[in-house]
Amino acid sequence: MKRKPAKIIPGVDQNLLVKDAAKLLPDPARRRFLTGGASLGALTLLTGCDVLDSSSAENVLKQISKFNDAVQARLFDPNKLAQTYPENFIMRPFPFNAYYSLDEAPDVKAEEYKLELSGLIRDQKPWVLEELYKLPEFKQVTRHICVEGWSAVGSWTGPKLGDFLKLVGADTRAKYVRFICAEGYSTCLDMQTCFHPQTQMSFKFDNQILPRAYGYPMKIRVPTRLGFKNPKYVVGMEVTNDYMGGYWEDLGYNDFSGL
Repeated sequence: MKRKPAKIIPGVDQNLLVKDAAKLLPDPARRRFLTGGASLGALTLLTGCDVLDSSSAENVLKQISKFNDAVQARLFDPNKLAQTYPENFIMRPFPFNAYYSLDEAPDVKAEEYKLELSGLIRDQKPWVLEELYKLPEFKQVTRHICVEGWSAVGSWTGPKLGDFLKLVGADTRAKYVRFICAEGYSTCLDMQTCFHPQTQMSFKFDNQILPRAYGYPMKIRVPTRLGFKNPKYVVGMEVTNDYMGGYWEDLGYNDFSGL
């Protein structure tokens, strides 16, 4: 049966509609989408869905985003290392970047801090900073790449996240680890990424205790992912088989966001 052509609601500017729907995508993906000849017809051909208004256009882009996530996950090489740099490449001062000002950043007190563990973890005893600081650590000088288009090289020190998960008896067959942060931010990483040799529980920046601006007392450093997948001010970890989303992921950002 011949497919009926898609109809556009009267009075809607098609170009503006596509641009409005593309706001769902983060930069640089949004720029590539818009400069690559994006149109209602292209969206319809990609997904087989009629694009009638901004809501249906957003639904189409969500489908494309999920497809991109699946492809990136399949292409991810758990053994491929992010590039490392000599220390003279470190940017000082390192940029502060958040959806709030530095004055509004969480002010976590060392004596009150506890890392809460939940979900599919055998030993759910909370960890205090004194205990966490005793874990074996390694140092990496890697590039942090922000979805907004800037990047900077920094030095990060701390234990491997995978080693810590094994130490506390996390079910390594589970699919995800969810990270809860002091300001209410959250994100999820797949278990394979958590065990990447460079994925780190960072307690130091540039050989000093992690400053408040960069996530004190703990940042999860993931040099194989975009910056928003590197949570700061981490106060909790949950191992789960259920995808829990995250602050930016729930707003339409790709979950995988690999480099």
